Amino acid sequence: MRSLDQFATEKLATLEACSQRRVLAETASGAGARVRRGGRELISFSSNDYLALSRQPAVVEAAIAALREHGLGAGASRLVTGNHPLYAALEARLARWKGTQSAIVFGSGYLANLGIVPALAGAGDLILADELSHACLLSAARLSGAEFVRFAHNNIAAVERELKTRRARAHHALILTDGVFSMDGDLAPLPEFASLACEHDAWLMVDDAHGLGTVGGGRGSAFAFGAAVDVPLQMGTLSKAAGAYGGYLCASAPVVALLHNRARSFVYSTGLPPAIVAGATAALDFIAENPAYTGRPLAHARTFTRALDLPLAQSPIVPLILGSEAVALGASAILEAAGFLVTAIRPPTVPEGTARLRFAFSAAHEESDVLALAEIIRTRILQNAR
Repeated sequence: MRSLDQFATEKLATLEACSQRRVLAETASGAGARVRRGGRELISFSSNDYLALSRQPAVVEAAIAALREHGLGAGASRLVTGNHPLYAALEARLARWKGTQSAIVFGSGYLANLGIVPALAGAGDLILADELSHACLLSAARLSGAEFVRFAHNNIAAVERELKTRRARAHHALILTDGVFSMDGDLAPLPEFASLACEHDAWLMVDDAHGLGTVGGGRGSAFAFGAAVDVPLQMGTLSKAAGAYGGYLCASAPVVALLHNRARSFVYSTGLPPAIVAGATAALDFIAENPAYTGRPLAHARTFTRALDLPLAQSPIVPLILGSEAVALGASAILEAAGFLVTAIRPPTVPEGTARLRFAFSAAHEESDVLALAEIIRTRILQNAR
Protein backbone atom coordinates (compact mmCIF):
# COMPACT_ATOMS: atom_id res chain seq x y z
CA MET A 1 0.00 0.00 0.00
CA ARG A 2 2.95 2.34 0.56
CA SER A 3 3.90 2.18 -3.10
CA LEU A 4 0.25 2.67 -4.06
CA ASP A 5 -0.05 5.75 -1.87
CA GLN A 6 3.23 7.08 -3.26
CA PHE A 7 1.96 6.56 -6.80
CA ALA A 8 -1.26 8.45 -6.01
CA THR A 9 0.56 11.26 -4.23
CA GLU A 10 2.98 11.79 -7.12
CA LYS A 11 0.15 11.82 -9.65
CA LEU A 12 -1.76 14.37 -7.57
CA ALA A 13 1.33 16.57 -7.31
CA THR A 14 1.66 16.53 -11.08
CA LEU A 15 -1.96 17.60 -11.45
CA GLU A 16 -1.49 20.31 -8.83
CA ALA A 17 1.54 21.70 -10.64
CA CYS A 18 -0.42 22.31 -13.83
CA SER A 19 -3.62 23.53 -12.09
CA GLN A 20 -5.54 20.42 -13.15
CA ARG A 21 -6.24 18.86 -9.74
CA ARG A 22 -9.94 18.62 -8.88
CA VAL A 23 -11.30 18.83 -5.34
CA LEU A 24 -14.90 18.14 -4.31
CA ALA A 25 -16.53 21.25 -2.82
CA GLU A 26 -19.49 20.64 -0.52
CA THR A 27 -22.42 22.43 -2.13
CA ALA A 28 -26.09 22.20 -1.14
CA SER A 29 -28.78 22.98 -3.68
CA GLY A 30 -31.51 25.43 -2.81
CA ALA A 31 -34.56 26.99 -4.40
CA GLY A 32 -34.34 28.11 -7.99
CA ALA A 33 -30.76 28.54 -9.12
CA ARG A 34 -29.46 29.14 -5.59
CA VAL A 35 -26.88 26.93 -3.87
CA ARG A 36 -25.02 27.12 -0.56
CA ARG A 37 -21.25 26.73 -0.45
CA GLY A 38 -18.88 27.69 2.32
CA GLY A 39 -21.67 29.24 4.35
CA ARG A 40 -22.70 31.57 1.50
CA GLU A 41 -25.60 31.59 -0.92
CA LEU A 42 -24.51 31.68 -4.56
CA ILE A 43 -26.39 31.88 -7.84
CA SER A 44 -25.26 28.85 -9.83
CA PHE A 45 -24.51 29.06 -13.53
CA SER A 46 -22.92 25.60 -13.52
CA SER A 47 -25.88 23.23 -13.22
CA ASN A 48 -27.30 21.25 -16.14
CA ASP A 49 -30.75 21.26 -14.48
CA TYR A 50 -31.80 23.61 -17.28
CA LEU A 51 -35.51 23.67 -16.46
CA ALA A 52 -35.18 23.36 -12.66
CA LEU A 53 -37.32 20.23 -12.85
CA SER A 54 -35.39 18.47 -10.09
CA ARG A 55 -37.51 20.57 -7.71
CA GLN A 56 -40.67 20.98 -9.79
CA PRO A 57 -43.58 19.98 -7.50
CA ALA A 58 -45.33 17.55 -9.88
CA VAL A 59 -42.03 15.81 -10.65
CA VAL A 60 -41.09 15.50 -6.99
CA GLU A 61 -44.55 14.25 -6.00
CA ALA A 62 -44.48 11.60 -8.72
CA ALA A 63 -41.16 10.35 -7.38
CA ILE A 64 -42.40 10.35 -3.77
CA ALA A 65 -45.54 8.42 -4.68
CA ALA A 66 -43.50 5.78 -6.52
CA LEU A 67 -41.04 5.55 -3.63
CA ARG A 68 -43.85 4.87 -1.18
CA GLU A 69 -45.52 2.29 -3.40
CA HIS A 70 -42.52 0.48 -4.88
CA GLY A 71 -39.65 1.05 -2.44
CA LEU A 72 -36.16 2.39 -3.00
CA GLY A 73 -34.22 0.08 -5.31
CA ALA A 74 -34.98 -2.01 -8.39
CA GLY A 75 -33.30 -5.12 -6.96
CA ALA A 76 -31.49 -6.39 -10.04
CA SER A 77 -31.23 -6.17 -13.78
CA ARG A 78 -34.57 -5.73 -15.51
CA LEU A 79 -33.97 -8.99 -17.34
CA VAL A 80 -33.74 -10.75 -13.98
CA THR A 81 -36.43 -9.08 -11.87
CA GLY A 82 -38.87 -8.49 -14.72
CA ASN A 83 -39.77 -5.24 -16.44
CA HIS A 84 -41.60 -3.00 -13.99
CA PRO A 85 -44.57 -1.17 -15.60
CA LEU A 86 -42.98 2.18 -14.72
CA TYR A 87 -40.09 1.45 -17.11
CA ALA A 88 -42.48 0.64 -19.93
CA ALA A 89 -44.35 3.91 -19.35
CA LEU A 90 -41.13 5.95 -19.39
CA GLU A 91 -39.81 4.29 -22.54
CA ALA A 92 -43.12 4.73 -24.33
CA ARG A 93 -43.12 8.41 -23.33
CA LEU A 94 -39.59 8.88 -24.66
CA ALA A 95 -40.38 7.16 -27.96
CA ARG A 96 -43.46 9.34 -28.53
CA TRP A 97 -41.52 12.50 -27.76
CA LYS A 98 -38.68 11.58 -30.10
CA GLY A 99 -40.87 10.12 -32.84
CA THR A 100 -39.43 6.60 -32.79
CA GLN A 101 -40.90 3.12 -32.51
CA SER A 102 -39.26 2.27 -29.21
CA ALA A 103 -36.83 3.31 -26.48
CA ILE A 104 -34.53 1.73 -23.91
CA VAL A 105 -33.48 3.27 -20.59
CA PHE A 106 -30.03 2.74 -19.03
CA GLY A 107 -28.59 3.52 -15.61
CA SER A 108 -26.89 6.71 -16.88
CA GLY A 109 -25.92 8.45 -20.08
CA TYR A 110 -22.38 7.14 -19.75
CA LEU A 111 -23.66 3.57 -19.36
CA ALA A 112 -25.97 4.07 -22.32
CA ASN A 113 -23.17 4.97 -24.70
CA LEU A 114 -20.86 2.24 -23.39
CA GLY A 115 -23.63 -0.26 -24.09
CA ILE A 116 -25.02 1.00 -27.38
CA VAL A 117 -21.93 1.56 -29.50
CA PRO A 118 -20.16 -1.80 -28.94
CA ALA A 119 -23.47 -3.60 -29.46
CA LEU A 120 -23.82 -2.04 -32.92
CA ALA A 121 -20.22 -1.93 -34.16
CA GLY A 122 -17.19 -4.18 -33.85
CA ALA A 123 -14.23 -5.59 -35.74
CA GLY A 124 -14.57 -4.93 -39.46
CA ASP A 125 -16.80 -1.89 -38.93
CA LEU A 126 -16.05 1.84 -39.12
CA ILE A 127 -16.82 4.51 -36.53
CA LEU A 128 -16.43 8.23 -37.28
CA ALA A 129 -16.78 10.55 -34.28
CA ASP A 130 -16.60 14.30 -33.84
CA GLU A 131 -13.40 15.09 -31.93
CA LEU A 132 -15.35 17.12 -29.35
CA SER A 133 -17.95 14.44 -28.67
CA HIS A 134 -18.52 13.56 -25.03
CA ALA A 135 -15.84 11.36 -23.48
CA CYS A 136 -18.19 8.40 -23.11
CA LEU A 137 -18.92 8.33 -26.85
CA LEU A 138 -15.21 8.27 -27.59
CA SER A 139 -14.59 5.60 -24.95
CA ALA A 140 -17.41 3.49 -26.38
CA ALA A 141 -15.93 3.75 -29.86
CA ARG A 142 -12.56 2.53 -28.58
CA LEU A 143 -14.18 -0.35 -26.70
CA SER A 144 -16.04 -1.53 -29.78
CA GLY A 145 -13.00 -2.84 -31.65
CA ALA A 146 -14.11 -1.09 -34.84
CA GLU A 147 -11.82 1.10 -36.94
CA PHE A 148 -12.14 4.45 -35.16
CA VAL A 149 -11.52 7.86 -36.71
CA ARG A 150 -12.06 11.22 -35.03
CA PHE A 151 -12.97 14.03 -37.42
CA ALA A 152 -12.48 17.78 -36.98
CA HIS A 153 -15.28 19.41 -35.05
CA ASN A 154 -18.49 19.83 -37.07
CA ASN A 155 -16.51 19.38 -40.30
CA ILE A 156 -18.92 18.05 -42.91
CA ALA A 157 -16.23 17.79 -45.59
CA ALA A 158 -14.07 15.67 -43.28
CA VAL A 159 -16.91 13.21 -42.67
CA GLU A 160 -17.58 12.95 -46.39
CA ARG A 161 -13.89 12.40 -47.12
CA GLU A 162 -13.55 9.64 -44.52
CA LEU A 163 -16.68 7.89 -45.75
CA LYS A 164 -15.45 7.98 -49.35
CA THR A 165 -12.05 6.66 -48.29
CA ARG A 166 -13.00 4.02 -45.73
CA ARG A 167 -16.65 3.05 -46.04
CA ALA A 168 -16.30 0.51 -48.87
CA ARG A 169 -14.05 -1.80 -46.87
CA ALA A 170 -16.19 -1.73 -43.69
CA HIS A 171 -19.15 -4.01 -43.03
CA HIS A 172 -21.08 -1.25 -41.27
CA ALA A 173 -20.40 2.41 -40.47
CA LEU A 174 -21.48 4.53 -37.53
CA ILE A 175 -21.30 8.34 -37.30
CA LEU A 176 -21.18 9.65 -33.72
CA THR A 177 -21.71 13.22 -32.59
CA ASP A 178 -23.16 15.28 -29.79
CA GLY A 179 -26.32 17.15 -30.73
CA VAL A 180 -25.49 20.07 -28.44
CA PHE A 181 -21.80 20.09 -27.49
CA SER A 182 -21.46 20.12 -23.73
CA MET A 183 -18.42 22.39 -23.45
CA ASP A 184 -18.98 24.70 -26.44
CA GLY A 185 -22.76 24.93 -26.65
CA ASP A 186 -22.92 24.76 -30.44
CA LEU A 187 -25.12 22.38 -32.44
CA ALA A 188 -23.95 19.64 -34.79
CA PRO A 189 -24.96 20.11 -38.46
CA LEU A 190 -27.37 17.19 -38.27
CA PRO A 191 -29.16 17.70 -41.62
CA GLU A 192 -25.84 17.44 -43.47
CA PHE A 193 -24.66 14.48 -41.40
CA ALA A 194 -27.97 12.70 -41.97
CA SER A 195 -27.66 13.24 -45.71
CA LEU A 196 -24.14 11.80 -45.75
CA ALA A 197 -25.25 8.85 -43.62
CA CYS A 198 -28.03 8.06 -46.07
CA GLU A 199 -25.74 8.40 -49.09
CA HIS A 200 -23.11 6.04 -47.65
CA ASP A 201 -25.35 3.62 -45.76
CA ALA A 202 -24.00 4.75 -42.40
CA TRP A 203 -25.91 4.93 -39.11
CA LEU A 204 -26.11 8.34 -37.45
CA MET A 205 -26.09 8.35 -33.64
CA VAL A 206 -26.58 11.61 -31.77
CA ASP A 207 -25.83 12.11 -28.07
CA ASP A 208 -28.48 14.67 -27.21
CA ALA A 209 -27.81 14.91 -23.47
CA HIS A 210 -27.95 18.72 -23.59
CA GLY A 211 -30.63 19.00 -26.29
CA LEU A 212 -33.61 17.34 -24.63
CA GLY A 213 -35.81 20.03 -23.10
CA THR A 214 -33.71 22.94 -24.38
CA VAL A 215 -33.74 23.08 -28.19
CA GLY A 216 -36.15 22.02 -30.92
CA GLY A 217 -39.17 22.93 -28.81
CA GLY A 218 -37.85 20.67 -26.09
CA ARG A 219 -37.66 17.61 -28.36
CA GLY A 220 -33.94 17.96 -28.92
CA SER A 221 -31.40 18.75 -31.60
CA ALA A 222 -32.94 16.51 -34.28
CA PHE A 223 -35.91 18.90 -34.20
CA ALA A 224 -33.92 22.15 -34.09
CA PHE A 225 -33.60 22.63 -37.86
CA GLY A 226 -37.21 23.11 -38.92
CA ALA A 227 -38.24 19.72 -40.29
CA ALA A 228 -37.24 16.75 -38.15
CA VAL A 229 -33.88 15.27 -39.12
CA ASP A 230 -33.73 11.51 -39.74
CA VAL A 231 -31.59 10.35 -36.81
CA PRO A 232 -32.12 6.60 -36.31
CA LEU A 233 -30.19 6.53 -33.02
CA GLN A 234 -31.27 9.32 -30.66
CA MET A 235 -29.43 8.94 -27.36
CA GLY A 236 -29.73 11.23 -24.36
CA THR A 237 -29.95 11.56 -20.61
CA LEU A 238 -32.63 12.22 -18.04
CA SER A 239 -30.16 13.88 -15.67
CA LYS A 240 -30.09 17.35 -17.19
CA ALA A 241 -33.21 19.18 -18.40
CA ALA A 242 -35.44 16.37 -17.09
CA GLY A 243 -33.97 16.88 -13.63
CA ALA A 244 -33.77 13.15 -12.84
CA TYR A 245 -31.22 10.47 -13.71
CA GLY A 246 -30.58 7.79 -16.32
CA GLY A 247 -29.74 7.48 -19.99
CA TYR A 248 -31.80 6.35 -22.97
CA LEU A 249 -31.81 5.49 -26.64
CA CYS A 250 -34.81 6.13 -28.87
CA ALA A 251 -34.67 3.95 -31.97
CA SER A 252 -36.55 1.32 -33.99
CA ALA A 253 -38.11 -1.70 -32.28
CA PRO A 254 -35.55 -4.17 -33.73
CA VAL A 255 -32.61 -2.04 -32.54
CA VAL A 256 -34.04 -1.76 -29.02
CA ALA A 257 -34.71 -5.50 -28.91
CA LEU A 258 -31.10 -6.15 -29.94
CA LEU A 259 -29.83 -3.90 -27.15
CA HIS A 260 -31.94 -5.79 -24.62
CA ASN A 261 -29.77 -8.76 -25.57
CA ARG A 262 -26.37 -7.28 -26.44
CA ALA A 263 -25.85 -4.01 -24.54
CA ARG A 264 -23.71 -5.17 -21.63
CA SER A 265 -24.35 -2.06 -19.53
CA PHE A 266 -28.07 -2.84 -19.74
CA VAL A 267 -27.94 -6.61 -19.31
CA TYR A 268 -25.55 -6.55 -16.37
CA SER A 269 -26.71 -3.43 -14.50
CA THR A 270 -29.41 -3.03 -11.87
CA GLY A 271 -32.38 -1.06 -13.16
CA LEU A 272 -33.00 2.54 -12.17
CA PRO A 273 -34.89 3.07 -8.89
CA PRO A 274 -38.67 3.23 -9.48
CA ALA A 275 -38.91 6.71 -7.97
CA ILE A 276 -36.39 8.06 -10.49
CA VAL A 277 -38.31 6.45 -13.35
CA ALA A 278 -41.62 7.96 -12.20
CA GLY A 279 -40.07 11.38 -11.69
CA ALA A 280 -38.46 11.33 -15.13
CA THR A 281 -41.78 10.43 -16.75
CA ALA A 282 -43.47 13.35 -15.00
CA ALA A 283 -40.64 15.63 -16.14
CA LEU A 284 -41.13 14.61 -19.77
CA ASP A 285 -44.85 15.34 -19.44
CA PHE A 286 -44.00 18.79 -18.07
CA ILE A 287 -41.59 19.50 -20.93
CA ALA A 288 -44.19 18.49 -23.53
CA GLU A 289 -46.89 20.61 -21.91
CA ASN A 290 -44.80 23.77 -21.44
CA PRO A 291 -43.05 24.62 -24.72
CA ALA A 292 -42.65 28.32 -23.87
CA TYR A 293 -40.96 27.45 -20.59
CA THR A 294 -38.40 25.26 -22.35
CA GLY A 295 -37.29 28.32 -24.32
CA ARG A 296 -36.24 30.27 -21.22
CA PRO A 297 -32.69 28.86 -20.85
CA LEU A 298 -31.77 29.68 -24.45
CA ALA A 299 -33.34 33.14 -24.13
CA HIS A 300 -31.19 33.84 -21.06
CA ALA A 301 -28.09 32.57 -22.85
CA ARG A 302 -28.77 34.93 -25.74
CA THR A 303 -29.31 37.87 -23.38
CA PHE A 304 -25.90 37.06 -21.91
CA THR A 305 -24.08 36.76 -25.24
CA ARG A 306 -25.63 39.98 -26.53
CA ALA A 307 -24.57 41.82 -23.36
CA LEU A 308 -20.95 40.72 -23.86
CA ASP A 309 -20.92 40.92 -27.66
CA LEU A 310 -20.20 37.19 -27.91
CA PRO A 311 -21.42 34.94 -30.74
CA LEU A 312 -25.17 34.43 -30.33
CA ALA A 313 -25.85 31.38 -28.19
CA GLN A 314 -27.22 28.29 -29.94
CA SER A 315 -28.10 26.50 -26.69
CA PRO A 316 -28.17 27.22 -22.93
CA ILE A 317 -24.40 26.58 -22.81
CA VAL A 318 -21.98 29.48 -23.37
CA PRO A 319 -18.19 29.10 -23.07
CA LEU A 320 -15.77 31.92 -22.30
CA ILE A 321 -12.38 30.56 -23.33
CA LEU A 322 -9.57 32.06 -21.25
CA GLY A 323 -6.63 29.84 -22.23
CA SER A 324 -4.67 28.75 -19.18
CA GLU A 325 -5.94 26.75 -16.25
CA ALA A 326 -4.68 29.33 -13.76
CA VAL A 327 -6.53 32.19 -15.48
CA ALA A 328 -9.76 30.18 -15.62
CA LEU A 329 -9.49 29.29 -11.92
CA GLY A 330 -8.83 32.92 -11.05
CA ALA A 331 -11.86 34.09 -13.02
CA SER A 332 -14.03 31.49 -11.29
CA ALA A 333 -12.81 32.76 -7.91
CA ILE A 334 -13.66 36.36 -8.85
CA LEU A 335 -17.20 35.34 -9.74
CA GLU A 336 -17.64 33.29 -6.57
CA ALA A 337 -16.57 36.27 -4.47
CA ALA A 338 -19.26 38.26 -6.28
CA GLY A 339 -21.93 35.65 -5.51
CA PHE A 340 -21.91 33.52 -8.67
CA LEU A 341 -20.93 29.85 -9.02
CA VAL A 342 -19.28 29.28 -12.40
CA THR A 343 -16.89 26.35 -12.48
CA ALA A 344 -13.61 26.57 -14.40
CA ILE A 345 -13.38 23.81 -17.01
CA ARG A 346 -9.84 22.59 -17.61
CA PRO A 347 -7.99 19.93 -19.60
CA PRO A 348 -8.42 17.04 -20.13
CA THR A 349 -12.16 17.87 -20.24
CA VAL A 350 -11.33 20.44 -22.93
CA PRO A 351 -8.30 20.63 -25.25
CA GLU A 352 -5.02 22.04 -23.95
CA GLY A 353 -4.90 25.82 -24.09
CA THR A 354 -8.70 26.20 -24.00
CA ALA A 355 -9.47 26.30 -20.26
CA ARG A 356 -12.68 28.23 -19.84
CA LEU A 357 -15.64 29.32 -17.85
CA ARG A 358 -18.70 27.35 -18.89
CA PHE A 359 -22.00 29.10 -18.27
CA ALA A 360 -25.16 26.98 -18.12
CA PHE A 361 -28.38 28.98 -18.15
CA SER A 362 -31.56 27.83 -16.46
CA ALA A 363 -35.24 28.67 -16.59
CA ALA A 364 -34.84 29.43 -12.89
CA HIS A 365 -32.51 32.37 -13.53
CA GLU A 366 -33.82 35.90 -13.51
CA GLU A 367 -32.83 38.26 -16.31
CA SER A 368 -31.41 40.65 -13.70
CA ASP A 369 -29.05 37.89 -12.49
CA VAL A 370 -27.91 37.24 -16.05
CA LEU A 371 -27.19 40.90 -16.70
CA ALA A 372 -25.41 41.32 -13.35
CA LEU A 373 -23.21 38.34 -14.18
CA ALA A 374 -22.40 39.78 -17.60
CA GLU A 375 -21.46 43.13 -16.08
CA ILE A 376 -18.98 41.57 -13.65
CA ILE A 377 -17.41 39.55 -16.44
CA ARG A 378 -17.11 42.65 -18.62
CA THR A 379 -15.55 44.82 -15.92
CA ARG A 380 -13.57 42.33 -13.79
CA ILE A 381 -12.52 39.55 -16.16
CA LEU A 382 -12.50 40.68 -19.79
CA GLN A 383 -10.90 44.05 -19.03
CA ASN A 384 -8.16 42.35 -17.02
CA ALA A 385 -7.63 39.85 -19.82
CA ARG A 386 -6.91 42.72 -22.20
